[in-house]
Amino acid sequence: MSPRFSGATIAITGGTGSFGSTMARHLLDQGVASIHIFSRDEAKQDEMRSRMDEPRLKFFVGDVRDRESVENAFVGADFVFHAAALKQVPSCEFFPDQAVKTNVDGSRNVIAAAHKLGVKSVVCLSTDKAVYPVNAMGMSKALMEKTAQAFARNNPDSKTTVSVTRYGNVMYSRGSVIPLFVRQIREGKPLTLTEGSMTRFLMSLQESVDLVEHAFFNAEPGDLFVKKAPACTVDTLARATAKVMGVSDPAIARIGIRHGEKMYETLLSREEMAKATDQGDYFKVPLDARSLQYSVFVEEGDSEVQHAEDFDSNNTEQMSVEQTAQLIAALPEMQHALSEIAR
Repeated sequence: MSPRFSGATIAITGGTGSFGSTMARHLLDQGVASIHIFSRDEAKQDEMRSRMDEPRLKFFVGDVRDRESVENAFVGADFVFHAAALKQVPSCEFFPDQAVKTNVDGSRNVIAAAHKLGVKSVVCLSTDKAVYPVNAMGMSKALMEKTAQAFARNNPDSKTTVSVTRYGNVMYSRGSVIPLFVRQIREGKPLTLTEGSMTRFLMSLQESVDLVEHAFFNAEPGDLFVKKAPACTVDTLARATAKVMGVSDPAIARIGIRHGEKMYETLLSREEMAKATDQGDYFKVPLDARSLQYSVFVEEGDSEVQHAEDFDSNNTEQMSVEQTAQLIAALPEMQHALSEIAR
């Protein structure tokens, strides 16, 4: 993380989740003045308060659906990392209205509160599921992105820079498949795969933090960022996890593709890739900042035909079992799990 955070106050929505707590730990190492942890789960806040035992962490109970509670948490904040969301695909499928209230309306509250209180930069966490969305979770996240970009387009004089980061599979994050594989191996159960030939990007929690930092200090209003990352099949991921845990030939049970699940992750559509700039480890897609004149959208087009491809987990670098095992073994979360097993 950057010394540019030194002395700053950062607010994190969804701050007790995998992204939020990882971000908080790294920010504390950078000499921040204060971190405002905002979430609706007081039990997770109490656990985090006890586990981290850090006076610079200040906890705010509230919900992004309630703008007043959001504003309370943002008072004095220089930066906001917006990670609060309904993320479970089945929950959003069953209750799409709730996904809209949190992921769309809640995000609008976060952005409006940041603008009102003069926050320098807001980074909104999105997902590959927002690209060509096939489920309510992805659709609500796509609308979250549009909400962030609309604010940037409609408020060019705002002191608050709003940008978006998109992630695919983040290894060992809460709800991800590696912790499930670890538990199944420890319990002597078969590893359950929906479809082994599915491909998924491979990114660590630390790399997700680095992407947010990059956005904080390099974004223009409305920019969207993704990190370049390798990928592997789900079958490879399962076998690599087993290999790290000393199991050479794990039993695998295939249960079939679940509703709303994709065969591969797409981080940028071909239309976005046509506009993207290469920033080394990252792609940046700038805001389409055309005015609100409808003729620009309806009557005018692009005279040049674009021949870009999607950036997805099928056409990025594909990792072998050995390569994937090396990545997994290096994860602090996996090292911790292995040390617990060795006790």
